[in-house]
Amino acid sequence: MVGRVVVGILGAFIILATAWSVLGTLIVPRRIRSRIPRTVFLVNRTVFRFFADRTSSYEHRDRLLAIQAPVQLIGQVVAWLALYQLGFGLLMWSFGNGDLGSAMEQTGSALCTLGFLVPHTSSGAALDPLAALAGLGTVALQIGYLPTLYAAFNRREGLITMLDSRAGVPSWGPELLARTHYGMGSGVSAVAQLPELFESWEQWSADVSESHTTYVPLIWFRSPRPLSSWVTAQLAILDAAALYLALLPDGSDLIQARLCLRGGFTCLGNVARAIGIPIPFDADPSNGISLSYDDFVEAIERLRLVNYPIERPLEDAWTDFLGWRVNYEAAAYALALTIDAPPALWSGPRRLEIEQIPPLRPRTAVTNKPSTGAGDNGNS
Repeated sequence: MVGRVVVGILGAFIILATAWSVLGTLIVPRRIRSRIPRTVFLVNRTVFRFFADRTSSYEHRDRLLAIQAPVQLIGQVVAWLALYQLGFGLLMWSFGNGDLGSAMEQTGSALCTLGFLVPHTSSGAALDPLAALAGLGTVALQIGYLPTLYAAFNRREGLITMLDSRAGVPSWGPELLARTHYGMGSGVSAVAQLPELFESWEQWSADVSESHTTYVPLIWFRSPRPLSSWVTAQLAILDAAALYLALLPDGSDLIQARLCLRGGFTCLGNVARAIGIPIPFDADPSNGISLSYDDFVEAIERLRLVNYPIERPLEDAWTDFLGWRVNYEAAAYALALTIDAPPALWSGPRRLEIEQIPPLRPRTAVTNKPSTGAGDNGNS
């Protein structure tokens, strides 16, 4: 009798813990930490990394990792249902519903709402509807969860797709400034339109910060294009805004660039902390950044190819740029490393040694050779 009571308490605890995990993950509009999805995620990530590390190219690696997040969603539903079966099975057995195997079989019948077994005790008849509601409710909530998840994913990818033509693939901040100044081949500078772009990305950052901290699996949903990523796109925009402020101290609507930066590094910090990356709320400027001054000078040379306006000495511009980048570099690099983002320029290291990929530029229509980056024949 004592053993059945202990087993019954254990079964009830498993049921309550699983119910809390389901409600916290699928319903509560904030990040609720639960060991069940976390454990499923760790197992899922370990398996996918094992096979991804043995691929021959980044494209193959990206193709494999693209199904990691969907498998995570399926895995957590399976884990919840399995725990419900265990919990209700232990509870039924503690009430004297046959042996443990019969109790588990009865619970499986109820969870699937198939009813192929009829309970022979009043306690079993009472628990059957609860098990059925738990199983059916979990599946229904997961089904309702998916449209919300994919709606947030589609909102995220819209601006990223637009950025591919503005900042190259993979995206890079200096490339965005160069192409914008060159007018995408028109020869008419569109730098004055950058504040409008920064305003759109400020709103994008707020949306991503809210959705990716509430629905954490979104962090691992990869873009449809192998060399695109929400992390490298965000990093490119923030670098472009920081360069815009550093190189054009008298530019128009500087407040939009500042707001974009503030929203961007707040977003990256919130998302990183949601998955346990220890990013401080306030960056310490004395820590510096990983990007070197030589990298900065090389980017300036890219801008000079298209005569981008530079209104101050490089040393002063570097100091301002460093002051902005220290706020978001650590979070961006950590997220890019965690999700195996495309190895874009200025995006930090990866787990495997892989060469950073500069933005791919179109081939010219006349010579069929790679363009110089300065916009030959309007195809930059």
